[in-house]
Amino acid sequence: MAVVKATSREYVMIRVNGTFDIDGWDDEPPYDEREGAKLAKVRVTKSFHGGLEGTSRTDIITVVSHGDEPMAYSGFERFSGRADGRQGTFVLMHVATSVAGEPKLSWRIVPGSGTGELAGIAGEGQIAIGPDGSHSYAIDYELA
Repeated sequence: MAVVKATSREYVMIRVNGTFDIDGWDDEPPYDEREGAKLAKVRVTKSFHGGLEGTSRTDIITVVSHGDEPMAYSGFERFSGRADGRQGTFVLMHVATSVAGEPKLSWRIVPGSGTGELAGIAGEGQIAIGPDGSHSYAIDYELA
């Protein structure tokens, strides 16, 4: 944990790590299927373990090549549970790309979306996918 001072306010930067399970993956047929890529909507539900304990629902738009290789997605996820013991909710914005099979997945907490003990939360993080398909995360956040 690092303490960062900005103007007259003091912020504490906290890093939490853990894993999540994908509990549900409900994809719709592509809504735009043209040369180069197809676009589709997906709803994902998850269970979080570690520094984040709780559940979430994510709505994403995926970009997939016609060879069914994932190329990118973006969307929003509402997390509900505990972050390092603090109860509340917040919204994550996803940005993900894959180039030559190498994924880069990141999150940003949407400013002003925190509730409960997580009101005022801000931060960002990354998702990693293991060789066995498991998902882990690291997220750095601050509360005023």
